[in-house]
Amino acid sequence: MANKQTAGHDQLGAFAPQFAHFNDDVLFGEVWADEDSLSPRDRSFLTVTALITKGAFEQLPYHLRVAKQNGITQPEIAAMITQLAFYVGWPNAWSAFNLAKEIWAD
Repeated sequence: MANKQTAGHDQLGAFAPQFAHFNDDVLFGEVWADEDSLSPRDRSFLTVTALITKGAFEQLPYHLRVAKQNGITQPEIAAMITQLAFYVGWPNAWSAFNLAKEIWAD
């Protein structure tokens, strides 16, 4: 990730400073920045899969945009969500498709 993540500090810094630190400085500042272990594209593929699996649709739009920026194509995201539908549920797939469709329409 090229830009420093500040969402944790911006949205939760005053309320939950330790969580904000872990989000911005550890998760995004260290884990996501470690391109020697996983490429940003692979990390996005895994993260989007995990969010769909958990039904974490509030966080999914951000990570779908990042996935698109990291090179995941519309046919790939469609194939990913279709594959997941059989393992994590049809409703999760529908919800993910509705979000992905908006992001890949841009």
